[in-house]
Formats: sequence, C-alpha cells, structure tokens
Amino acid sequence: MVGMSTLRTRAVHAGRDDLVELGVHAVPLDLSTTYPARDSAAEAARLDVLAGGELDGRMPVYGRISNPTVERFETAVAELEGCTDAVAFASGMAALSACLLAAVTAGHGHVVAVRPLYGTTDHLLDSGVLGTSVTWARAEDVGSALRPDTGLVIVETPTNPTLTEVDLDALAEACGEVPLLVDNTFATPVLQRPREHGASLVLHSATKFLGGHGDAMGGIIACEAGWARRLRQLRMVTGAVLHPMAAYLLLRGLSTLPVRVRAASATAGALAERLRGHPNVARVHYPARSGGALVSFEVHGDPVAVVGAVRLITPAVSLGSVDTLIQHPASLTHHIVAPTDRHAAGISDRLLRLSVGLESADDLWEDLDAALGTHNAEVTPSE
Repeated sequence: MVGMSTLRTRAVHAGRDDLVELGVHAVPLDLSTTYPARDSAAEAARLDVLAGGELDGRMPVYGRISNPTVERFETAVAELEGCTDAVAFASGMAALSACLLAAVTAGHGHVVAVRPLYGTTDHLLDSGVLGTSVTWARAEDVGSALRPDTGLVIVETPTNPTLTEVDLDALAEACGEVPLLVDNTFATPVLQRPREHGASLVLHSATKFLGGHGDAMGGIIACEAGWARRLRQLRMVTGAVLHPMAAYLLLRGLSTLPVRVRAASATAGALAERLRGHPNVARVHYPARSGGALVSFEVHGDPVAVVGAVRLITPAVSLGSVDTLIQHPASLTHHIVAPTDRHAAGISDRLLRLSVGLESADDLWEDLDAALGTHNAEVTPSE
C-alpha cells in the first residue's frame, strides 16, 4: 500500500513500472479489439478462466474482456487507493451499475444510501431500474436501516453538492458485514482513501479529477480480488468497457493528480473565505477537515443569473478539470431528483457549485465578484 508521503511519486510511476524493461518511455497504447492465436483449444481454456473474472497476465482474447492499456490504469488506481484491484468502466455510472447488479445477482438487492449523492446516482437508486430497492437514511441511522437482504451501503463524502463530510470510520462500523461503497470522486486518493476507513468499494467518476482535463470519460471501482472478479464478469457480459484511448488519457492525468488537487484546493479555500464575506452570498459550504477543490455557496438572489454572468469561469456541469467550472445543481446535476428530496438533503434552489481549477485566485475572484453583482434583485425561493 502506498503511503501518503510517497503518493506524489507513485502517481507518476504507478502503472508504468515496467516501461524501462520494455524499452519505451511513454505508456503503450493498445487499440486492438481482437488478439490472434493459432491454438484455439488453448484459447478456449483461457476464455473459461477470463469469463470467471480472472486475469492471467497474458494478452487478451477480445477487447471486451480486457485491454493492456486499461489494465495499466486499473493497476495505478488500485495502488493509489490502497486496494489490491481495480476494475475500469466506460463511465462512473457504468461502474456503479455493475456494483448494483453484483448485489442483485447475489440475492442482496436492497441498498441503504445516504443523501445527498450525485443526482443520477440518486435517480438510479430511486428508480429501481436495475432490480434494487433503496432505503434512504442519515449516516448515523444506517445501522438501523440494514436488512438481511442489504447488499450495499452507498455514500459520497464530501457530499455532492453540499460538501458535507461523513465519518467513514463510524459508518463502516455501522455497516458490519455489509459492503460499504464510497464515491471518492470529489476527494480523490490525494485527500482521502476510503479503504483505510473500512470501505469495501471505492468509486470514481474518472472523468473528473483523475483525468483532470475534461477530455476522457471513464469510471473505476477500486476493491479487493473477490469483488474485482464479480465486476469483471459483469463488465464482460454487459460490454461497459473503458476505451483504451480513454485509459491512456486517464493514466496520463493521474501523474499530475496530487499536484493539481493540492493547487486547486488551496485556491478553493481562498475563494471560500472571500465568498463568506460577500454581501450577495448567504452561505458557503466548504469541507472543514478535508478541504478540496469544490466550493458550494448559496446566493441571496438569482443563482442562474450568476452562472450566465461569468466570463472566465466555465458555465458547465462536471468537475475536476484544470479550468474552473460553475453550475446550478437544482437545474442540472440534481434536476432529476424530486424537489422535496433535494431540499430535504440540503440542496437549496439558490445553491451554486464551483469546481476550482488552476487559474489565479485573484482572476477567479474578479470574475465571481462581478457575476455576483448582477443578481441583487431578490427572487422568491421555491423551497
């Protein structure tokens, strides 16, 4: 397990340790969809192993089963999260869906979840479309919400988009033998490693901070060997594979992850302090313990006007890029969640979420300050 003191070094080298032996400097990009072999009987025997979710260290048989570039990315994330394995998917939602399907196929389709979560995660759980049922509970009430058929407990910390921090040690203790899945997209392994606090599964929308440049989509679950086998089986039959080009870009993004997260977090903390003193800001949400590159704040007037007024900051969903993004959760990322559920989870209709990038703090503040000055007229809140 990589220690936090060496995380910056391992972020550069994880998944690349054999490059000198291979005689190359850049990570090889393998775009093959199929892999030829003259011995069909031997390949048939290998397929039986691979179909069971095992990897044999050899070249794949078919790109839907595995890919060498994808495996490098998986190796790197597993190491940075302190897990033995990781399984990559086409998106964060594909990764989450595989975990839910694994619970359902094992006969444990009941899920206990803590709000708030990413809006599409909330919708997926509430809809039951994958055969799961959900009990929504406060973190301190998770233990009493567990049932014999509970297959997963799901939490995101800091929460999306209110940035509330959940005590993972206490939550893992309350879960007992029930696997705890933690969405670590916001914190990344730079600020938090849930496996060290009792989590069984660590989820990332790799599209965000792991990639870091807004040009590659993917999801990944860091876990132990048993879960990895089940997830690879599901990935093989559902086809929710990560494209090797995306894996290449995501692995490249990992090399600068600690530097990017630390720099963006310092700027985010400075902006949070300035926002607290702004007359048009009603409340600021920023993680007190872990920090991070996300800041959420509630305005006195029209939040949509603020989004429309920024000029340097990018008005867009997503997060974790080198440029700063701002969005209105009630209209976009959490629009799919029923208003009563949004409000009960603390997501105000006047809340804005800011994902801080690598620009100058002074330049970002100048843009924010000007945009906040455009919405002085009061509007009637809907909550």
